[in-house]
Amino acid sequence: MTMTERQKMLAGELYHAGDPELQAEAQACREWLARYNALLAAPPAARHAALCERLGAVGPGAAIRPPFHCDYGTQIGIGAEVFMNFGCVILDVVGVDIGDRTQVGPAVQIYTADHPRDPDTRRTGLESGRPVSIGADVWIGGGAIILPGVRIGDGATIGAGAVVTRDVPAGATAMGNPARLRAPG
Repeated sequence: MTMTERQKMLAGELYHAGDPELQAEAQACREWLARYNALLAAPPAARHAALCERLGAVGPGAAIRPPFHCDYGTQIGIGAEVFMNFGCVILDVVGVDIGDRTQVGPAVQIYTADHPRDPDTRRTGLESGRPVSIGADVWIGGGAIILPGVRIGDGATIGAGAVVTRDVPAGATAMGNPARLRAPG
């Protein structure tokens, strides 16, 4: 059986983002984002209800301050009491899971979207994705960038402006560009 481009995308395989089904889904997300981002002055309960309309999973008390941007929304799961500040971007061509009580600073970017390194393959318009997993009780400083395929363990701290290219173990602190683990103490 031949996989659809959406099935390939969700499986992390090479796919064509220009596929009509994917374009329609992205358009539906853009329309939802326009409505969500207009809720800046709305009560938290109204914003939470709007998140539940689009995101794959939304825990109780989770909040994302507008403006917020994502590709599809449906591949994003955020746990209970997660807080994401203004201006966050999540490129969710595959799963992004954010654990309970994680705090995300302003302008943080989380990318699952990836592109072939070979220029001939890249010219075909193919792309892929690798999931991002962020544990519970993580703190991510403003302006940090989390790259495709990264896993961040429970209780980790990511410094402001860090570019996280590799997994970060539970309880560790990573900072810099590229992010490096900071020695305890």
